[in-house]
Amino acid sequence: MGLGPRSPHKAGRRFPAGGRRGSGAKGSGRPRQGRQRPPCPLPDRRSEPARDAQPHLSPESLGYFRRALSALKEAPETGEERELMVHNVLKEAEAQALALATNRTGSEMLQELLGFSPLKPLCRVWAALHLNLRFVACHRCGVHVLQSALLQLPRLLGSPAEEEEEEGEREGEEDRDGKDGSLETLEHLVLGLAAEVCEDFLFYCGDTHGSFVVRTLLQVLGGTLLESERARQRGSHSPEAQRVPTWECKPTDFEVPETFLNRLKDLSSCFLKDIAVFITDKISSFCLQVALQILHRKLPQLCAHLCNAVIGYLSSRNSSAAGSPLLLFLRDQTSSRLLEQVLLVSEPLRLQSLFEDHFQGQLQTLAAHPIANFPLQRFLDAVTTPELLSPMFEELSPALEAVLAQGHPGVVIALVGACRRVGTHQAQVLQLLLEAFHCAEPSSRQVSCVPLFATLMAYEVYYGLMEEEGAVPAEHQVEMAAARALGEVTVLGSLLIQHLLHFSTPDLILRSLGALTGPQLLTLAQSPAGSHVLDAVLTSPSVTRKQRRRVLKTLKGQYVALACSRHGSRVLDAIWSGAALGARNEIAAELGERNQELIRDPFGHHVARNVALTTFLKRREAWEQQQGAVAKRRRALNSILED
Repeated sequence: MGLGPRSPHKAGRRFPAGGRRGSGAKGSGRPRQGRQRPPCPLPDRRSEPARDAQPHLSPESLGYFRRALSALKEAPETGEERELMVHNVLKEAEAQALALATNRTGSEMLQELLGFSPLKPLCRVWAALHLNLRFVACHRCGVHVLQSALLQLPRLLGSPAEEEEEEGEREGEEDRDGKDGSLETLEHLVLGLAAEVCEDFLFYCGDTHGSFVVRTLLQVLGGTLLESERARQRGSHSPEAQRVPTWECKPTDFEVPETFLNRLKDLSSCFLKDIAVFITDKISSFCLQVALQILHRKLPQLCAHLCNAVIGYLSSRNSSAAGSPLLLFLRDQTSSRLLEQVLLVSEPLRLQSLFEDHFQGQLQTLAAHPIANFPLQRFLDAVTTPELLSPMFEELSPALEAVLAQGHPGVVIALVGACRRVGTHQAQVLQLLLEAFHCAEPSSRQVSCVPLFATLMAYEVYYGLMEEEGAVPAEHQVEMAAARALGEVTVLGSLLIQHLLHFSTPDLILRSLGALTGPQLLTLAQSPAGSHVLDAVLTSPSVTRKQRRRVLKTLKGQYVALACSRHGSRVLDAIWSGAALGARNEIAAELGERNQELIRDPFGHHVARNVALTTFLKRREAWEQQQGAVAKRRRALNSILED
């Protein structure tokens, strides 16, 4: 955002939009951090093949598995022929499991094959890899195979034994030919992996690749898969991985045996033995963060015990003149991330105690710090009671503009989100935002708040005004605002408006949205971040139907441009889903005028199909009957949901 001349900060400057999370990410404020972890014990080479004796995957074998995988993808999803094909391919994979797992291409193919695998073939491949567990778990390719095997548990744990009878008959002949017929069950294999990890816990948690196995194992033992972990497996630099903050992930639960939870307790106790390592070591700390998320859902008492151990250790370190010793660790790149997770899983009473003992009186200092502002954001995300929000709001509210100017808008967004969630201080925080963006006075400027919030710019910067310090602010010029194209919508600016639209009284935000011109609202809807503002207009319970129609009517004449946009087409689909028959008629009529253009467009042809545009143009009466029936079903469903 930008600051106008009336700010005590440097005039004519944008408020920085805030950096991405991550070590040394541009604008994040977090400096790049080296490994700085204590030396781990040397691996036991007895369980590893010698370097010059590592298994080699021949080009012929690689070609066989590549062709087999391609055939499996093209084969029907069910049928005896497919089952036989899967069985034969996995039988070959079992014989060359180690060579496949430690080859880059072979590892990727084996991961895909495990996704097809029935229970027993997967157990056989797992057992083959388990013979060299440490080598595979700490191999840059092998680790992903072990993760893939573990992630098959939600699919296979509930498989009844009867489903394996036919496969057992096929394998019986092999057993009679000399193989041991006692195959380890999947449960025993997981418990065996957990036992081996438990024996050398510090090594696996501290290894760059081995820590991935520990994190996935913790999730499987707890019967909870974290979306953030699945995204991280696709690559920490992928857009999807960067889009999934830990506090917004949606876990997936599945049933696990009681023995898994018992083993999870054993692994959790390992954290307590070396709590200092897991707090200060960058790689090991990730394992403790995942453990806290799992335990919070499945074993909350043990989670609270771990949190107390973390806080107790940090609080016992040498205190500084600035106050609580915990404040030092909030400024550290590794321990601050762990503290973020501790804050997110702590109960309200514990959060209140943490605030009173460590945070009170320090919030503005933390908000200004390039690292400590992140755990402060998570603290605000965790607030659920007015008793805790009120003192935090009172302490932070005088510094909102300064925090924005320092490039930490995430703190402001988190505070606004807390006001939305708790339901207090909403009018106050909106007024403070208007003042911070220099659109509170004169009152005519307030109608411009949405473009300012969306772009994170102050009024003078957004409209390019040159006002001398101390001068009376100029009135808002409607013609000037209409002539200016909407600026680039930031992700945090979009989140801010979404929160404000869910306030109990979002009238000012709706009035500002209604003041946008058609092209400006179109730009908002076509923006990757701005399109979610329109989603909030459509879904917020605080927005009445009349207010919604008043905002959306500005899009009339822009429907074709919306339909031919990646993000705009999604907004148009959402508008269509909630539209009455009359509004649908208007939308279809406007789209029908440029039907051929829509059909040729990669996004527009999906909208045309959703609207049933061909039927509308050729058989209007049948289209109206069809849409009337859809509207009737929707009303019936809504009445059921309301009851």
